[in-house]
Amino acid sequence: MRKPCVAGNWKMNMNAASARDLITQMLPGLQEIPGIDKVICPPFMALMSAADLLAGTDVKLGAQNVFWENSGAYTGEVSPLMVKEFCDYVIIGHSERRTYFGETNETVNRRVKAALAHGLLPILCIGETLEEKEANNTAEVLITQIHGGLFEIDRENLARIIIAYEPVWAIGTGRAASGEEANAVVKVIIRPTLAELFGEIAAQQMRVLYGGSVSSKNAAEFFSQKDIDGALIGGASLKAEEFVNIAKIAAG
Repeated sequence: MRKPCVAGNWKMNMNAASARDLITQMLPGLQEIPGIDKVICPPFMALMSAADLLAGTDVKLGAQNVFWENSGAYTGEVSPLMVKEFCDYVIIGHSERRTYFGETNETVNRRVKAALAHGLLPILCIGETLEEKEANNTAEVLITQIHGGLFEIDRENLARIIIAYEPVWAIGTGRAASGEEANAVVKVIIRPTLAELFGEIAAQQMRVLYGGSVSSKNAAEFFSQKDIDGALIGGASLKAEEFVNIAKIAAG
Protein backbone atom coordinates (compact mmCIF):
# COMPACT_ATOMS: atom_id res chain seq x y z
CA MET A 1 0.00 0.00 0.00
CA ARG A 2 1.24 3.48 -0.91
CA LYS A 3 1.03 5.93 1.99
CA PRO A 4 -1.06 9.01 1.13
CA CYS A 5 0.65 12.37 1.14
CA VAL A 6 -0.81 15.87 1.34
CA ALA A 7 1.65 18.69 0.66
CA GLY A 8 0.92 22.41 0.78
CA ASN A 9 2.79 24.69 -1.63
CA TRP A 10 2.53 28.20 -0.23
CA LYS A 11 4.28 29.69 -3.27
CA MET A 12 5.30 33.38 -2.81
CA ASN A 13 2.94 34.04 0.08
CA MET A 14 3.40 34.71 3.80
CA ASN A 15 6.29 36.34 5.63
CA ALA A 16 7.92 34.77 8.67
CA ALA A 17 5.34 36.15 11.11
CA SER A 18 2.26 35.22 9.09
CA ALA A 19 3.77 31.81 8.37
CA ARG A 20 4.13 31.20 12.11
CA ASP A 21 0.53 32.23 12.62
CA LEU A 22 -0.76 29.90 9.92
CA ILE A 23 1.27 26.93 11.16
CA THR A 24 0.08 27.58 14.71
CA GLN A 25 -3.51 27.51 13.49
CA MET A 26 -3.24 24.30 11.45
CA LEU A 27 -0.77 22.27 13.50
CA PRO A 28 -3.17 20.94 16.18
CA GLY A 29 -5.58 19.64 13.56
CA LEU A 30 -2.85 18.14 11.39
CA GLN A 31 -1.31 16.29 14.34
CA GLU A 32 -4.61 14.55 15.00
CA ILE A 33 -4.60 12.97 11.52
CA PRO A 34 -2.85 9.57 11.41
CA GLY A 35 -1.73 7.41 8.53
CA ILE A 36 -0.64 10.01 5.99
CA ASP A 37 2.40 12.15 5.29
CA LYS A 38 1.72 15.85 5.87
CA VAL A 39 4.07 18.42 4.36
CA ILE A 40 4.04 22.20 4.24
CA CYS A 41 6.29 24.19 1.90
CA PRO A 42 6.56 27.87 2.90
CA PRO A 43 8.83 30.40 1.16
CA PHE A 44 12.54 30.20 1.96
CA MET A 45 12.45 33.15 4.36
CA ALA A 46 9.93 31.36 6.59
CA LEU A 47 11.66 27.97 6.74
CA MET A 48 13.67 28.63 9.88
CA SER A 49 10.72 29.74 11.98
CA ALA A 50 8.55 26.99 10.49
CA ALA A 51 11.16 24.38 11.42
CA ASP A 52 11.11 25.53 15.03
CA LEU A 53 7.32 25.19 15.22
CA LEU A 54 7.27 21.75 13.56
CA ALA A 55 10.10 20.27 15.60
CA GLY A 56 8.96 17.12 17.37
CA THR A 57 5.75 16.81 15.33
CA ASP A 58 4.87 14.46 12.48
CA VAL A 59 4.28 17.38 10.10
CA LYS A 60 7.23 17.72 7.74
CA LEU A 61 8.75 20.78 6.14
CA GLY A 62 9.56 21.24 2.47
CA ALA A 63 11.23 23.89 0.32
CA GLN A 64 9.89 25.11 -3.00
CA ASN A 65 13.12 24.78 -4.97
CA VAL A 66 16.78 23.87 -4.65
CA PHE A 67 19.97 24.48 -6.65
CA TRP A 68 22.28 21.62 -7.63
CA GLU A 69 25.59 23.00 -6.32
CA ASN A 70 26.58 22.83 -2.64
CA SER A 71 28.10 26.32 -2.52
CA GLY A 72 29.74 28.91 -4.70
CA ALA A 73 29.19 32.09 -6.68
CA TYR A 74 25.53 31.49 -7.51
CA THR A 75 23.85 34.69 -6.39
CA GLY A 76 20.28 34.19 -5.26
CA GLU A 77 20.35 30.39 -5.24
CA VAL A 78 19.82 28.04 -2.27
CA SER A 79 21.89 24.88 -2.03
CA PRO A 80 20.73 21.42 -0.93
CA LEU A 81 22.92 21.74 2.16
CA MET A 82 21.02 24.88 3.16
CA VAL A 83 17.64 23.27 2.48
CA LYS A 84 18.58 20.10 4.33
CA GLU A 85 19.26 22.10 7.49
CA PHE A 86 15.51 22.69 7.87
CA CYS A 87 13.61 20.48 5.43
CA ASP A 88 12.84 16.88 4.58
CA TYR A 89 11.14 17.54 1.24
CA VAL A 90 11.68 19.83 -1.73
CA ILE A 91 9.40 20.69 -4.66
CA ILE A 92 11.24 20.49 -7.98
CA GLY A 93 10.16 21.42 -11.49
CA HIS A 94 6.89 23.15 -10.67
CA SER A 95 5.25 24.53 -13.81
CA GLU A 96 5.68 28.08 -12.53
CA ARG A 97 9.43 27.47 -12.31
CA ARG A 98 9.42 26.04 -15.83
CA THR A 99 7.28 28.89 -17.22
CA TYR A 100 8.72 31.96 -15.49
CA PHE A 101 12.29 30.96 -14.65
CA GLY A 102 13.43 28.85 -17.58
CA GLU A 103 13.50 25.45 -15.86
CA THR A 104 14.16 22.64 -18.31
CA ASN A 105 14.01 18.88 -17.94
CA GLU A 106 17.81 18.95 -17.69
CA THR A 107 17.93 21.47 -14.84
CA VAL A 108 15.07 19.68 -13.10
CA ASN A 109 17.06 16.46 -13.29
CA ARG A 110 20.15 18.12 -11.82
CA ARG A 111 18.07 19.40 -8.92
CA VAL A 112 16.52 15.98 -8.31
CA LYS A 113 19.96 14.35 -8.21
CA ALA A 114 21.30 16.99 -5.82
CA ALA A 115 18.31 16.63 -3.53
CA LEU A 116 18.67 12.85 -3.38
CA ALA A 117 22.42 13.09 -2.77
CA HIS A 118 21.72 15.10 0.39
CA GLY A 119 18.89 13.00 1.75
CA LEU A 120 16.05 15.25 0.65
CA LEU A 121 12.80 13.82 -0.71
CA PRO A 122 11.95 15.40 -4.08
CA ILE A 123 8.39 16.17 -5.14
CA LEU A 124 8.88 16.16 -8.90
CA CYS A 125 6.21 18.15 -10.75
CA ILE A 126 5.04 17.32 -14.25
CA GLY A 127 2.09 18.54 -16.29
CA GLU A 128 0.81 19.72 -19.64
CA THR A 129 -0.43 23.15 -20.68
CA LEU A 130 -3.91 23.78 -22.07
CA GLU A 131 -2.48 24.12 -25.57
CA GLU A 132 -0.68 20.78 -25.26
CA LYS A 133 -3.81 19.13 -23.90
CA GLU A 134 -6.00 20.47 -26.71
CA ALA A 135 -3.43 19.32 -29.26
CA ASN A 136 -3.61 15.79 -27.76
CA ASN A 137 0.04 16.01 -26.70
CA THR A 138 -0.45 15.19 -23.01
CA ALA A 139 1.23 11.79 -23.24
CA GLU A 140 4.20 13.09 -25.21
CA VAL A 141 4.76 15.97 -22.79
CA LEU A 142 4.52 13.87 -19.63
CA ILE A 143 6.68 11.05 -20.98
CA THR A 144 9.37 13.57 -21.95
CA GLN A 145 9.23 15.23 -18.53
CA ILE A 146 9.46 11.88 -16.72
CA HIS A 147 12.35 10.65 -18.85
CA GLY A 148 14.16 13.96 -18.44
CA GLY A 149 13.49 14.49 -14.75
CA LEU A 150 14.45 10.95 -13.78
CA PHE A 151 17.41 10.55 -16.15
CA GLU A 152 20.14 8.39 -14.58
CA ILE A 153 18.25 8.06 -11.30
CA ASP A 154 18.99 4.74 -9.61
CA ARG A 155 16.06 2.42 -9.00
CA GLU A 156 17.00 2.28 -5.31
CA ASN A 157 16.27 6.02 -5.03
CA LEU A 158 12.92 5.87 -6.78
CA ALA A 159 10.90 5.21 -3.63
CA ARG A 160 12.23 8.50 -2.21
CA ILE A 161 10.71 10.51 -5.05
CA ILE A 162 7.09 11.64 -5.28
CA ILE A 163 5.60 12.57 -8.64
CA ALA A 164 3.10 15.44 -8.62
CA TYR A 165 0.91 15.48 -11.71
CA GLU A 166 -0.25 19.07 -12.06
CA PRO A 167 -1.95 19.91 -15.34
CA VAL A 168 -0.90 23.51 -15.91
CA TRP A 169 -4.36 24.45 -17.13
CA ALA A 170 -5.81 23.52 -13.73
CA ILE A 171 -3.35 25.33 -11.44
CA GLY A 172 -4.98 28.29 -9.72
CA THR A 173 -7.73 28.48 -12.32
CA GLY A 174 -10.52 26.82 -10.39
CA ARG A 175 -10.77 24.41 -13.31
CA ALA A 176 -9.66 21.11 -11.80
CA ALA A 177 -9.51 17.94 -13.81
CA SER A 178 -12.09 15.36 -12.85
CA GLY A 179 -10.94 12.56 -10.58
CA GLU A 180 -11.43 10.00 -13.33
CA GLU A 181 -9.58 12.16 -15.85
CA ALA A 182 -6.59 12.66 -13.56
CA ASN A 183 -6.52 9.00 -12.57
CA ALA A 184 -6.56 7.94 -16.22
CA VAL A 185 -3.48 10.05 -16.91
CA VAL A 186 -1.65 8.44 -14.00
CA LYS A 187 -2.79 4.93 -14.89
CA VAL A 188 -2.35 5.08 -18.66
CA ILE A 189 0.64 7.41 -19.04
CA ILE A 190 2.61 8.03 -15.85
CA ARG A 191 2.82 4.59 -14.25
CA PRO A 192 3.48 2.77 -17.56
CA THR A 193 6.31 5.22 -18.28
CA LEU A 194 7.77 4.58 -14.84
CA ALA A 195 7.41 0.84 -15.42
CA GLU A 196 9.27 1.14 -18.72
CA LEU A 197 12.14 2.89 -16.96
CA PHE A 198 12.27 1.07 -13.63
CA GLY A 199 10.02 -1.99 -13.80
CA GLU A 200 6.40 -2.63 -12.88
CA ILE A 201 6.99 -3.19 -9.17
CA ALA A 202 8.83 0.11 -8.77
CA ALA A 203 6.18 1.93 -10.79
CA GLN A 204 3.39 0.62 -8.56
CA GLN A 205 5.29 1.52 -5.40
CA MET A 206 5.91 5.12 -6.42
CA ARG A 207 3.52 7.73 -5.07
CA VAL A 208 1.78 10.06 -7.51
CA LEU A 209 -0.06 13.14 -6.27
CA TYR A 210 -2.57 15.29 -8.12
CA GLY A 211 -2.32 19.07 -8.09
CA GLY A 212 -4.50 21.74 -9.60
CA SER A 213 -7.34 23.59 -7.84
CA VAL A 214 -7.74 20.93 -5.14
CA SER A 215 -10.11 21.92 -2.34
CA SER A 216 -12.04 20.23 0.45
CA LYS A 217 -15.02 20.18 -1.91
CA ASN A 218 -13.35 18.04 -4.59
CA ALA A 219 -10.57 16.26 -2.65
CA ALA A 220 -12.57 13.07 -2.09
CA GLU A 221 -13.08 12.77 -5.84
CA PHE A 222 -9.32 12.57 -6.33
CA PHE A 223 -8.38 10.59 -3.22
CA SER A 224 -10.88 7.85 -4.05
CA GLN A 225 -9.01 7.09 -7.27
CA LYS A 226 -6.83 4.00 -7.17
CA ASP A 227 -3.73 5.54 -8.75
CA ILE A 228 -3.76 8.92 -6.98
CA ASP A 229 -1.95 8.98 -3.63
CA GLY A 230 -2.70 12.46 -2.36
CA ALA A 231 -2.32 16.05 -3.51
CA LEU A 232 0.07 18.95 -3.91
CA ILE A 233 -2.12 21.86 -2.85
CA GLY A 234 -1.67 25.54 -3.64
CA GLY A 235 -4.18 28.18 -2.60
CA ALA A 236 -6.16 25.92 -0.28
CA SER A 237 -3.02 25.28 1.79
CA LEU A 238 -3.01 28.94 2.83
CA LYS A 239 -6.22 28.41 4.80
CA ALA A 240 -5.69 26.44 7.99
CA GLU A 241 -9.11 24.84 8.27
CA GLU A 242 -9.26 24.04 4.56
CA PHE A 243 -5.85 22.35 4.51
CA VAL A 244 -6.64 20.33 7.63
CA ASN A 245 -9.94 19.22 6.11
CA ILE A 246 -8.21 18.09 2.93
CA ALA A 247 -5.72 16.10 5.00
CA LYS A 248 -8.60 14.46 6.89
CA ILE A 249 -10.18 13.42 3.62
CA ALA A 250 -6.87 11.93 2.45
CA ALA A 251 -6.66 9.92 5.66
CA GLY A 252 -10.12 8.49 5.01
